[in-house]
Amino acid sequence: MNDRSQFFKMRAAFSTGLAIALGAAWWGLTPAAGLAEQAGATGGLPAGVTVPSFWDPKRRQDRPELPASTVIRFLTETDYPPFNYSGPDGNPAGFNVDLARLICEELKVGCTIQMRRFDTLIDALAENRGDAIVASLATNAETRRRVDFTDPYYRSPARFVAKRGAAVPEIVPEKLEGTRVAVVAGTAHEAYLKTLFTGVDLRPYPSHEEARQALKSDEVQLLFGDGIQLAFWLNGSASEGCCTFVGGPFLESRFFGEGVGIAVRRGNDPLRQALNWGLFRLWETGRYTDLWLRYFPVSPF
Repeated sequence: MNDRSQFFKMRAAFSTGLAIALGAAWWGLTPAAGLAEQAGATGGLPAGVTVPSFWDPKRRQDRPELPASTVIRFLTETDYPPFNYSGPDGNPAGFNVDLARLICEELKVGCTIQMRRFDTLIDALAENRGDAIVASLATNAETRRRVDFTDPYYRSPARFVAKRGAAVPEIVPEKLEGTRVAVVAGTAHEAYLKTLFTGVDLRPYPSHEEARQALKSDEVQLLFGDGIQLAFWLNGSASEGCCTFVGGPFLESRFFGEGVGIAVRRGNDPLRQALNWGLFRLWETGRYTDLWLRYFPVSPF
């Protein structure tokens, strides 16, 4: 396995009808329903623009009562753009950093953000050098043994990509039999195709760059991989506008993880619940949507 669990673990220990149904069941919402609820929360999105929804509007919480003097000390990592990185002035920047600041605004409390190496974050939290980790830390059995998590605030779906203008069959296993599909060897995405898309002509490549080039040069008809990484590529100059998402997203947690939450020390339910309230308010007011679209103009969902 080589992509943080692939994508979620890249530096530290850094989404077929059936597959969509499995992923939707994990959330208790159909993907279409989730997106519709997000659009409703923001007064509607432009045609073709999708923003994921990770919150159930029926699970409304009471506003937490925090002392006016409260300061939440967030810990984040040093180099995982665009989620975390040092800005031009040397201060923390990125999606996770902006999200933390917005939560503090909603809670009307102060906050600090300290950057540390990713592999030191959980130990620093345990040693009370911070109160919460906002650093794309994956929620899984291993991390849950050491920290408690808020509700997920993003997941990394798997997606298929095709050349623009290509005649693409419906993205279900029976319609893709014999289709040449590039994937990075040894990843959860390869395992997923081997399990659920057994009829495709699977073409594993050693690296993301080689798999993407295979699609651009027509060695393959489709590329399958991490939706967030692919969204960056599609939105960047390296893709040369060649390609677009088709089908999906695919969210089956057994292959692609449970998502990313904010971590707090075990048993710190007051802070965890306060952060959950802040996350819900950002979604409800549309501020999460604004933030998401700023960082993901080509949405991985």
